[in-house]
Amino acid sequence: MSAVLKPAPYQPASLPARTIAVAEGDGIGPEIMQATLAVLSAADPALSFQQSTVGLKAYESGELSGVGAETWEAIDAHGVLLKGPITTPQGGGYKSVNVTLRKTLGLFANLRPCIAYDPFVPGLHPGMDLVIVRENEEDTYAGIEHRQTDEVVQCLKLISRPGCERIVRYAFEYAVAHGRKKVTCMSKDNIMKLTDGLFHKVFDEIAAEYPQIISEHRIIDIGTARIAARPKDFDVVVTPNLYGDILSDVAAEVAGSIGLAGSSNVGPTCAMFEAVHGSAPDIAGQDIANPSGLLLSAVMMLVHLGRARPATDIHNAWLCALEDGLHTADIFREGRSAQRLGTRAFAQAVIERLGQRPRKLAPVDYPEQPAAQLKLVSGKDSLPRATKTLDGVDAFLHWNEAGRDPQVLGQALGSLAGPEFNLRLITNRGVKVFPHGHPGTFCTDHWRCRFLLADAADRRAIPALLLRLAEAGFDAIKTENLYRFDGERGYSLAQGE
Repeated sequence: MSAVLKPAPYQPASLPARTIAVAEGDGIGPEIMQATLAVLSAADPALSFQQSTVGLKAYESGELSGVGAETWEAIDAHGVLLKGPITTPQGGGYKSVNVTLRKTLGLFANLRPCIAYDPFVPGLHPGMDLVIVRENEEDTYAGIEHRQTDEVVQCLKLISRPGCERIVRYAFEYAVAHGRKKVTCMSKDNIMKLTDGLFHKVFDEIAAEYPQIISEHRIIDIGTARIAARPKDFDVVVTPNLYGDILSDVAAEVAGSIGLAGSSNVGPTCAMFEAVHGSAPDIAGQDIANPSGLLLSAVMMLVHLGRARPATDIHNAWLCALEDGLHTADIFREGRSAQRLGTRAFAQAVIERLGQRPRKLAPVDYPEQPAAQLKLVSGKDSLPRATKTLDGVDAFLHWNEAGRDPQVLGQALGSLAGPEFNLRLITNRGVKVFPHGHPGTFCTDHWRCRFLLADAADRRAIPALLLRLAEAGFDAIKTENLYRFDGERGYSLAQGE
C-alpha cells in the first residue's frame, strides 16, 4: 500500500523588504484588516506595515478631513496605502474620506475587477470577467454644491479634457497590458452633450491610437442593463466618476457578491487599495465579516508593487478555499458550502492552502516581471488656447412673485436688458417658459434668464446688467458667461429652444 504524500511545506518567496501604509478603517475594518495582514505576512514575510489613522478615530481626534497627519506622512514615505472601509459621519459638513484621499493624492484611476466564481459562489452569469475603469476625481464628485433659492440646490458636474484623456488612455493601456480585447465607453452624451460629450469625443480620439483593441460606446442606462443581463459582451469598461461608482456595484453583485470585490486607486506617484463594500457596523466585532474584498485588493497591491509570486500564491489559495466550500456567512449556502467560517478562520484556511492551485476554477498566474508601467498621463501636448468670443450671459434669479408667471418676469426683464442685450429666453429647470412657454410646465423659484449681446462683445456690459437687475429688486444668484470657442458654441441650448 503506497504512502499518502503530503504537500511540501509552503516556502514563501524571498523578496526585498518593503513597508506599506495600513489604515484599518471603521466597523468591520479592523477585523478584516487583521485577517488580510495575517495572509500577507504568511505569503510575503518581507512586508512590514505602518499603521495609520483614517475615519471615525481621525474625526474624533479633531481631524475634520478624517485623515490623520501621520497617514499623509506614511503614504508619502511608502507610496502605497491598504485601507479598510470607512464610515463618514452624517451631517456636520463632513466630507468623504475616500474622495479626499483619491483627489488629494491624484488617484485618478479606479480599477474594479468583477469576476464570477460560480458554482462555488452563486452568481447570475457564470464565466463573467470584466473590469470597470472609473475616473476618480471629477464629475459630480467634485462635491461643489450650492443652495440657490428656497426650493433649488445645484451640484456642478465638472469634466476636463485632461481628466478624460488620462482615464481613457489608462483603460486602453490596461487592456493591452492584461491581454484584454475590447474597451467600452459608457456615458450619457445624448443628454449632457458638453460634459459627457467631451468624454465620448476623447474616447474616440484615443481609441484610434489602439487599433488592436475593439472599441465601442454605449449610453450608460442601456449599457448598465446590458451588463446586468449579458456581462460576457464586455471586457474593459471606462466611465466618468458617478456612473462608474454605480456600475461597478451593479457588476459586482451580478458576479456573485459585492463582498468579494476589490479595487485599486492609482495615480502617478502613489496608489491606494480598498474593498468596494462599506464598513457594515451592524456586524462589527462578531468575527463573521468576509475579508475577501480587502484580501483581493491586497493581491492587486502586490501586483502593483511587482511582487508577483505572493500575489499569485494568495489568489490561488483563496480560490482553493472557495472550491473546498469554506465560506463566510455572507456566501454560505446549505448543500453547496462545506463549512461556515468566521473572519479569522477563513484567513487561516487561505494560509493553509498557500502553494496550492485550484482544480476547477481557473488558476491565476501573475507574471514574474511586472507589465510595463501604464501610461498615467496623456500622450498629447496641451491643446492651444482657443479663441473665445462672448455671446452673452445666463443670469439665474431667485424669483417667487406674481404667481410665478414667466410672462410677467419676461416683460420686466425685457425692459432691463438695455441696448446691449436682447432677452433670448427664460427657462425653469432647463425648460423654456418664455417666450411661448407651455402653460402646463411646472415652475420653481429658480429661473435662468439668457441675455444675448446685441453687438460686439463687451464684458463691461454684464456687471452693468446685473446692477440694473439689482436696482429693480431682482435677486441674481449666479451668472454664467456664454462663450464660443473657435466659433463653436460652448453652452447648451434649453429644452424647447
